[in-house]
Amino acid sequence: MSETKSLLEAFNATAMKLAGHGKRDIEVLKEAFAGVDGHTDSDIYGGGRLIEDFQAEMADVLGKETAVFFPSGTMAQQIALRIWCGRKGMKTVAYHPLCHLEIHEQDGLKELHHIEPLLLADKDSLITLDDVKNIGRDIACLLLELPQREIGGQLPEYAELEAISAYCRGQGIILHLDGARLFEVLPYYGKTAAEVCSLFDSVYISFYKGIGGIAGAILAGSREFTEESKIWKRRHGGDLVSLYPYIVPARYYYRQRAGKMGQYYEEAKELAALLGGCHKMSTLPQQPVSNMFHVHFAIAKEQLEPILVTVYEQTGVGLTASLRETGEASCFFEMHIGDRYGSIPKAELGAAVKLLDQLIKQA
Repeated sequence: MSETKSLLEAFNATAMKLAGHGKRDIEVLKEAFAGVDGHTDSDIYGGGRLIEDFQAEMADVLGKETAVFFPSGTMAQQIALRIWCGRKGMKTVAYHPLCHLEIHEQDGLKELHHIEPLLLADKDSLITLDDVKNIGRDIACLLLELPQREIGGQLPEYAELEAISAYCRGQGIILHLDGARLFEVLPYYGKTAAEVCSLFDSVYISFYKGIGGIAGAILAGSREFTEESKIWKRRHGGDLVSLYPYIVPARYYYRQRAGKMGQYYEEAKELAALLGGCHKMSTLPQQPVSNMFHVHFAIAKEQLEPILVTVYEQTGVGLTASLRETGEASCFFEMHIGDRYGSIPKAELGAAVKLLDQLIKQA
């Protein structure tokens, strides 16, 4: 086994990488702009046909009255929760312990907006209706993430989601959707984006995750809500003179890939079944409910890395560039399926997985 290359170096050298849509290089931007008339007017401080037409398109897709384009989801979601707290006259919201706002935003919600989060459910479990019913204190808003990325992209059953929505409305609790990967869960639910979003008062979606754009997000809801969000967008410095370098790729890749989520979902199930059948390997969920899942190993990270390097060098197939430890003898990585997977010959993939299985058995 190779002892000279790091896992990242070996992964970067592979010709067939399983995850995502492809390398995030300048070609992503060039492709999106290739068919755009060079004389098209840019947006100016949130106005103009380019941004307004796209916002209207996304509001229609999401079944909401209006929508606003933001440069980042972090900004959009903090603003959404700030608005709902202001409406309710309280500074408490509830969300999952592994919510993006809690673990990836340097406490922005607390430091910038002085909003107190109430963490619901165990970190390894989904938020349930019982969790919501047993909050035991007043909250302005409940945030649900679909899918729950940090626990393998798990999802509540749709009936559970409907029950949570109905309960929140009955109790006067605002329900906000972290739908960064909303389009990816629609094949599993068998619903349209508008049907899922009808259960929520506001919704955020991302354009760089499953869609594969450069950056950017949409925040959608009632006209009164989105008009207030524009004020906060300006206060946050997000009302840039022009956002078209993000809007054009968002529109281009949304139209190219939103309709392919069913394909990605089926391919994720196929790959999970293949990997889950290997020695000391399992997937979470066992059968994916979207195009993403976690791959777990009952083997130490430092022991697994040289095995993966060998697989990469001998087969040219790259599974992951990094591993995350979960214990002294366990680790995992996140897999998300996009355009790349379908281009990999099944024989090549099968050979790589077979070799991985053999090397783990010998370890």
